Amino acid sequence: MSKIRAYYTDTVDRAAKTAAQSALLTIGADQINALHADWQLVGGMALGGAVLSLLTTLAQRGLFGRE
Repeated sequence: MSKIRAYYTDTVDRAAKTAAQSALLTIGADQINALHADWQLVGGMALGGAVLSLLTTLAQRGLFGRE
């Protein structure tokens, strides 16, 4: 059971990192400062990145992970 917990912890960790990277990419793409950013767009891009990361991990390793 601890292997499955570690697998999902790692999966969520990767998704969070991808979300942060997507948010920074969205902010930097417009070359604007954080005070004038479209935060709804930034949040949507970050969430989209996280979902893509989760789906990619599940597609590569399956629902319960592979050794």
